Amino acid sequence: MTERKPMTLQRLLDMHASGDKIAMLTCYDAAFATLLDEAGVDVLLVGDSLGNVLQGQSSTVPVSLDEMVYHTRCVARGRKSAWVIGDLPFDSYQSSPQEAWKSSAALVKAGAHMVKLEGGGWTAPVVRFLVERGIPVCAHLGLTPQTATMLGGYKVQGREEAAAALMKQHARELVEAGAQMLVLEMVPSALAAELTQSLGIPVIGIGGGVACSGQVLVLHDMLDVTPGRRPRFVKNFMQGAASVQDAVLRYVAAVKAQTFPQDDLHGY
Repeated sequence: MTERKPMTLQRLLDMHASGDKIAMLTCYDAAFATLLDEAGVDVLLVGDSLGNVLQGQSSTVPVSLDEMVYHTRCVARGRKSAWVIGDLPFDSYQSSPQEAWKSSAALVKAGAHMVKLEGGGWTAPVVRFLVERGIPVCAHLGLTPQTATMLGGYKVQGREEAAAALMKQHARELVEAGAQMLVLEMVPSALAAELTQSLGIPVIGIGGGVACSGQVLVLHDMLDVTPGRRPRFVKNFMQGAASVQDAVLRYVAAVKAQTFPQDDLHGY
């Protein structure tokens, strides 16, 4: 297998500019980091979703910064070329930009190349504070799991005209503050497509439609090992696959070929 060049932020920006799709998956340990990297996954997201799929929590809220640092360190040891994003967990960045800096620095020291935080509006100054000090930031709009209770549960965001306008405003503010990537979760495909075309940074969809710059899924969801009902935007890539690695290869190929997601099956 040909060894891949290390993924960089500039390469991700170039992929967005040229229309090459970015394949991202969540990852929580060294063994899967190696497998996903060798299968061609561009970005490994050490997601606070580990609270759900590894810890059996009902939400991501109980996940601690120490736990995120531990899993980021594990993933960083296993990857060779993929870009690594570490999630800032609940109660690790909300109180002040200074708190966000300390939390982000801990993830970067553990091996993250970028940190991700949820929400818009109040987060723009936090993003600016981090970026000005040398930490790349991925923003996250739409359904934000850490604050799902405030949003009325796990529902599609941005359907109404006012809500869509507010999301566009928040996205622009985040880009102006220096965010270099954006995750859109459970957002109408047309709105996600508009943001992808207008923002100038990679927009990664999870229930955001095929027009996004790339896609992300929770690893355990796409391997069909998460108990319970799957969200509409999930596809079981283990079905028909010969192995876990084959399933991941199929996912990467489908994202690159724009055969996943299909807006009529997986979008809103």
